[in-house]
Amino acid sequence: MTAVLCLQRLARREISASALLDYYLTAISSRNRELNAFLHVDETGARRQAQAIDHRRAKGERLGPLAGLPVAIKDNICTANIPTTCASRILKDYIPPYDAHVVNRLREADAVIVGKTNLDEFAMGSSTENSAFGPTRNPIDPTRIPGGSSGGSACAVAADFVPVSLGSDTGGSVRQPAALCGVVGLKPSYGRVSRYGLVAFGSSLDVVGTLTTDVADAALVLGVIAGPDPRDSTCLRESGEDYFATVEQPLTDLRVGVPREFFAAGLDSEVEQAVRTSLSIYERLGAKLVEISLPTSPHALAVYYLVATAEASGNLARYDGVHYGSRITGTNLLELYEKSRGAGFGAEVKRRIMLGTHALSSGYRDAYYLKALKVRRLIKADYDAAFQRCDVIAGPTSPTTAFALGERANDPLAMYLADIYTIGANLAGLPALSLPCGKSQAGLPIGFQLTAPVLQEERLLRAARMLERQLRAKP
Repeated sequence: MTAVLCLQRLARREISASALLDYYLTAISSRNRELNAFLHVDETGARRQAQAIDHRRAKGERLGPLAGLPVAIKDNICTANIPTTCASRILKDYIPPYDAHVVNRLREADAVIVGKTNLDEFAMGSSTENSAFGPTRNPIDPTRIPGGSSGGSACAVAADFVPVSLGSDTGGSVRQPAALCGVVGLKPSYGRVSRYGLVAFGSSLDVVGTLTTDVADAALVLGVIAGPDPRDSTCLRESGEDYFATVEQPLTDLRVGVPREFFAAGLDSEVEQAVRTSLSIYERLGAKLVEISLPTSPHALAVYYLVATAEASGNLARYDGVHYGSRITGTNLLELYEKSRGAGFGAEVKRRIMLGTHALSSGYRDAYYLKALKVRRLIKADYDAAFQRCDVIAGPTSPTTAFALGERANDPLAMYLADIYTIGANLAGLPALSLPCGKSQAGLPIGFQLTAPVLQEERLLRAARMLERQLRAKP
């Protein structure tokens, strides 16, 4: 069931919030051991929330727009009195005393918080294999990865554990797993959704996003979590919109930009065929395809892994066993730091901290970090120029379908290339969305990505819904 259908049935009292929750808890208990999508299920707390909503509904009280809807939260988003581990040993015992802003908004909307989903440690990865608590598996084919870093959140929706989950997207961490699991992943504009309570990885890149069954659900949930928050200085003052009210309205005279750089070497032929088929659907709907160029995009991967690791190096310095994190004592303070961080962080997190520290070190900062910031401005300028000629930009979400567990575990560069089409939107602060557009011969989902100008989520969602309706109408 989609979130919209769940809410309709709840409003008509065809099903209670408690019964709906039981349905999903049963699904979780039957298959989560195999898939490892959830790290923590707050069954007691969720039942308490669902029962309270049923009681209020029976009394005729006014309820929020998500009343009774089960929602999962990525485990790098703080939840009061529920563990938030970031899938790391260094935070294995951390229970926040407060809710993140997005969790507050969900609770105010009367959503039911089911639990916390698995991720690559501190959201650093593209496969959810870097979790300290074991990898998540793709529900379509459990021998394959679900994508990352929000792999647990994508898996939870694809496996029908919940109709909606929240993730975070620093370089594609919502859209890439959405593509590989066959669900819809939305990354809003930077600043559209508050980052208060999101454990920081790359502060100028991180965005809270949604994973849902369809585009209408994404529009509904974004309308709840978006909007200003004085606790986050990077959150924009513009209020969120009722995206759900307009999502079914097709766009007229739509211009779809197709970057020639997105259809070069490295793109799987089945992925390309599915994406081009989707582009032809837009043409049949009256849209105009416009060939565009993003000439700086070949440098985006290098820029991202300099900017993101530099920011991670500073953000993760606080986890030292003294300020935050599990502590292993030593004979002196330096030894305490070394032991605590050495045992607490996994290999990928250590790799990125070291890369970022090196990029910021004396003698290298100008050559690496500052140069990356200059190229980042050029990438943003490429998008600005492209949007003078088109309304949205389309292409593949991932260059391949889901690969096998362990296939790239010892090849970091090959793993990083999984984000080659998604990182540009993060570097430029743009809203982007991935929706399923077909399957490979092996039955693996293929994702189609749309990107819109900053703060044009309404346009993005309407354009995506146009395509989605046609794809789902196909026999």
